[in-house]
Amino acid sequence: MPRLRQVPRADATAEVVVKTYDLLFGERDPVAEPGTSTGTPGDWWTVFALVPDVLEHANRGFALYRSPKRKLDPVLRELAQTRVGYVKASQFVFSQHCKSLRGLKVAEAKIAAVPHWAVADCFDAKERAVLAYADCLALQAGRTPDAVFDALKGFLTDEEILELTYIACLYDMHAVMSRALRTEWDDRDDPIVEVDSPEGFSARDFLDVGRRAPPAPE
Repeated sequence: MPRLRQVPRADATAEVVVKTYDLLFGERDPVAEPGTSTGTPGDWWTVFALVPDVLEHANRGFALYRSPKRKLDPVLRELAQTRVGYVKASQFVFSQHCKSLRGLKVAEAKIAAVPHWAVADCFDAKERAVLAYADCLALQAGRTPDAVFDALKGFLTDEEILELTYIACLYDMHAVMSRALRTEWDDRDDPIVEVDSPEGFSARDFLDVGRRAPPAPE
């Protein structure tokens, strides 16, 4: 379950929430009967409905990147979004945009290689430049070597690069928020936990390991 409460249909009074629920869930109460057409629970929407103008802002972001006004190739856009979802460890963003790549008829080999793109030979030079830039945005907080940016400018216009930057960073935010709030497929326990020590082991034993004398020869 997400960490914040969800808004049931009976409490959805704002127009943007009602329209969003109608579009995604039909007449169902998405809290009592969760589920979207893509297979997600749908609780990203029911949590964002807590603040209707935030939901409206998010909806406008979705409309913006899908707008026919965009100059950026949607395949390049989705490669960046998928990569950002992966490196931010958001199963929700990563999985959803794998599906988007598939919808754009991107080869399965490329979709499977997004996690290890740097050693995959299925991407062309333009795609590699986009993936490298996505890593700079998501993994290096925007710190981008000139060589990466120069490679990008060899393929994309300034307008396309601005669109790519904005959309990739938008989905960096979505990935981070989804993990923090444990919405959708990011409702998972952190896999990094302490592993129990063997019975009888102590911290002193660990600290002493390097100082112990080797066993005497027999």
